[in-house]
Amino acid sequence: MTAKLCDLQRKELVNVKDGTKIGYVDDAIIDIDTATVKSLVVYGRLKFFGLLGRQPDIIIPWCDIQIIGEDTILVTADQLPKEAVHKNKWKELFGE
Repeated sequence: MTAKLCDLQRKELVNVKDGTKIGYVDDAIIDIDTATVKSLVVYGRLKFFGLLGRQPDIIIPWCDIQIIGEDTILVTADQLPKEAVHKNKWKELFGE
């Protein structure tokens, strides 16, 4: 199976250990020497419109990817920074 980076960017990363939604793929780290993908990157969210910087990027090693489906990529991430996990703030404010 082959895929373009733009195809992966439309897929959401979900941690199978606890079901948290990590975010969408923003970039990939590629080893030029071996021509292999080493990891996927989810950029950190902006803090206060970017005026206060942004949260740390989340880097998912390729070996932690379990399944690439039509809409999601299931990963096994042992430790993610709490502030890095993307939550839907609207659901927290207004419910489902």
